[in-house]
Amino acid sequence: MAFDQLESSLETSAASELALSSVSAWTRVRAYVDLTKPRILVMLVFTALCGMMVALGHLPPFVKAVECIVLLALTTGGSAALNMWYDRDIDVLMQRTKRRPLPMGLVHPRSALIFGISLIVIGCVGLYVLVNPLTCFLTFLGAVYYVVIYTFWLKRKTPQNIVIGGGAGAFPPLIGAAAVVGYIPVSAILLFLTVFLWTPPHFWSLALYRNSDYQAANIPMMPTVRGARSTKWQSFSYAWLLTACVVWLGFQLHNTALFLPIAGLLCAVFLFFLWRALREQDHVFVWARRSFFFSLLFLTAIFTLAALVSVL
Repeated sequence: MAFDQLESSLETSAASELALSSVSAWTRVRAYVDLTKPRILVMLVFTALCGMMVALGHLPPFVKAVECIVLLALTTGGSAALNMWYDRDIDVLMQRTKRRPLPMGLVHPRSALIFGISLIVIGCVGLYVLVNPLTCFLTFLGAVYYVVIYTFWLKRKTPQNIVIGGGAGAFPPLIGAAAVVGYIPVSAILLFLTVFLWTPPHFWSLALYRNSDYQAANIPMMPTVRGARSTKWQSFSYAWLLTACVVWLGFQLHNTALFLPIAGLLCAVFLFFLWRALREQDHVFVWARRSFFFSLLFLTAIFTLAALVSVL
């Protein structure tokens, strides 16, 4: 499938080139920025920065932090561009994604492919030269995980796509820690697991109230394959595992007494939201939507809190 799409993307269509020629330079620049999924990119580099602070126990060296964050941003942005390049056939079918640059015809598929690969190469080479080989390896592994394992393989094959594929978005804390200490400490592994365990209840909450999108695109998301009831129970179960992981993380931080009460309250609220979603009828997704939006606040707050108590 990936090879077929590579061949088709390299075929130049005169009609599409003509359409692209009418796009303004500013619109095209914005389209390339959108290819990097900037909102997700910001979250990824934020968790990498927090990983640095937790690993060091103080603020990281400014130059080292900037080098790592910029180069990681390039690599994750390139991975996102390759994800959009590959998924352009299903993105056009979903309300949530049909206004992305490729379905809208703002970027030629071949250009998106070259753009994504170039960003990954520049980012990884830069990390190897300016930071250290371990950081480069972890970043490249994260890119391969997201593009090849998740996008090319899992997303269209199994309802466990988000569970297994969630590891891709969990790499930045490992990368940030490796950049400043040169190895992977236990605290970074727990930050990795926090993102990994957070991903199913976060994304399945979205999938519940966006299920029609995934049905239209024939993507085997958990609500589509197993139904809303099973998805809600699984989300609730993963939230309990997430809570245990956050508590374990608290005992690895310098200021456990400050971290655990606040983090525990955040976990309790997240569990409450998912429990209310579970109590709803299977065709009602008011609390699923609320759970999704709270999950964004939850992860940001947990990582911010972990970073702050590490440097205080």
